[in-house]
Amino acid sequence: MALSKAERRAKFEDVFILIRDELVAHLTKEGLPAEVVDWYRLSLEYNVQGGKLNRGLSVVDTVEILKGRPLTEDEYTKAAILGWSVELLQAYFLVGDDLMDGSITRRGQPCWYRAPNPSLAFKNGKRPPIGLIAVNDSPMLKSAIFQLLRNHFRKESYYVDLVELFHDMAFKTEMGQLTDMVTAPPDVVDLARFSLERYSVIVRFKTAFYSFHLPVAAAMHMCHIPETYTIRLADLSTQIIRPYDLALSVFIPLGEYFQIQDDFLDFSAPPEVLGKVGTDIVDNKCSWCINTALKLSTPEQRAVLERNYGRKGDLEAGAEGSEQDVKAEGMDHAAGGVCEARVKEVYEAIGLRKVYGDYEQLIYGQLNELIDGIPEEGVIVDEKGQDVVFHSGLKREVFRSFFMKIYGRGK
Repeated sequence: MALSKAERRAKFEDVFILIRDELVAHLTKEGLPAEVVDWYRLSLEYNVQGGKLNRGLSVVDTVEILKGRPLTEDEYTKAAILGWSVELLQAYFLVGDDLMDGSITRRGQPCWYRAPNPSLAFKNGKRPPIGLIAVNDSPMLKSAIFQLLRNHFRKESYYVDLVELFHDMAFKTEMGQLTDMVTAPPDVVDLARFSLERYSVIVRFKTAFYSFHLPVAAAMHMCHIPETYTIRLADLSTQIIRPYDLALSVFIPLGEYFQIQDDFLDFSAPPEVLGKVGTDIVDNKCSWCINTALKLSTPEQRAVLERNYGRKGDLEAGAEGSEQDVKAEGMDHAAGGVCEARVKEVYEAIGLRKVYGDYEQLIYGQLNELIDGIPEEGVIVDEKGQDVVFHSGLKREVFRSFFMKIYGRGK
């Protein structure tokens, strides 16, 4: 009988305990002080656990789909280790992002750099924060990935493929983060830097590669799917398939849709539905909403956006006292004040809700067409025309399951 969603998560989390203990044991074996070992254990528990785990669980789900059967215990453990490797990469990014952005909370608790420093004594009833030590903790989370890959996959034929995949996805995401930071630097509001073209680059590199392509590509390698394979069709003709290129052709637009959806919900969804107060406007985010508004606004509306976007208070940019204004007296349940309300008024005036609805309808058709175009017919053969039995090729269900998880979501 199939496991429930809660049971699937619990089974996946059991593997985290294994890899946590394995990584902590490695530090102990290296002869590091107990204080350092305890710190690293806390960093793993604090930063890697607690999220939705969608990326990690997607690795397990994809391996099962590609194999077309329930996984053996060993297969499940290997797939889950790859899944947690994706979650470690996510944690690496988030610890750094929170530090750069000056964020306050993450997953309902203080960001790691703001968490109490476990190695320091209490002062005035509390411990000092971890602070800039997080700069070192972040890459240690990424390094754990390659320790796990070496321990569990070094003897596999696809070991180098996995190592190169994680390095490549990390580098691409770092490129996206840099592009984002250069486009919207902290404490600098300059809408002239924004455009839908720049936004597309940021989303592709910062979100689509590691959130969508990485989990599936890792699963594909584990299932021995090669860079290319040949299928023999019913009319005896052959077709060369490049599965990783095909996967990217779906996951880049799917990742962009996911981020556009996320940006729109930040503006449109009530906090009680979204689970948080949207902050993209006051945080000067290079989001789909502001870029679309800049494209569609009149000169007068653009001027309103220029004066109010990225401001947390009630005074427009350039107004007397605006440099000191941090007080927000605007709408209830809003991250900012009147400035944020003025930006939202422009969004409503240009019909942003309809623009998003039209986009979602369009991308729904485009993504379904891309998924339907993934070849499943025919027989996979080798260079001699003999049937291949060690893998069964790509499956549309892999992409359909991703798409259906996010299509039409409200939070």
